[in-house]
Amino acid sequence: MRRFTSTILAGAVALSALATVAYAENPKVGGAAMFEDKNIVENAVNSKDHTTLVAAVKAAGLVETLQGKGPFTVFAPTNEAFDALPKGTVDELVKPENKEKLTKILTCHVIAADATSDVVMKMVKDDGGSHKAKTVGGCELTLKDEGGKVTVTDENGNTANVTIADVKQSNGVIHVIDKVLLPKM
Repeated sequence: MRRFTSTILAGAVALSALATVAYAENPKVGGAAMFEDKNIVENAVNSKDHTTLVAAVKAAGLVETLQGKGPFTVFAPTNEAFDALPKGTVDELVKPENKEKLTKILTCHVIAADATSDVVMKMVKDDGGSHKAKTVGGCELTLKDEGGKVTVTDENGNTANVTIADVKQSNGVIHVIDKVLLPKM
């Protein structure tokens, strides 16, 4: 009986270690653990680096969408990226009368696919160095490989660097970026 109990205990410890390893693979974002079994919104609300993005998603009424089945690839600008916009831009965008414009900007950060950095790099390579991707908002992003890291260029020529890649979610993947991507308006 003692041997059986020890075997069960050892098995439980091994499973616990495997579960920890599975979660440890997902990078932390904004000081918070990101869990593969949670959706994009459930994880993003815990990142101290994405409070502006979360507030904007709420103001645009996109919470339910980003909690949906997906799959979604979200290029998630940090608070610093939003702070780099001209003074007052974010305050203006979150006003109810600007909901349509805010929605367009935010959905131009989302691709209807589960595109990890490996998938993006393969598309870039297969397309000869850059890959055009249509967003949920109807914008076109240009994805490139810059020294083994993904860059994303919007329709205006602004380039964002992926600073944290492959944050896996239950409904897709998040790539943290250092700039806000803007559609042509």
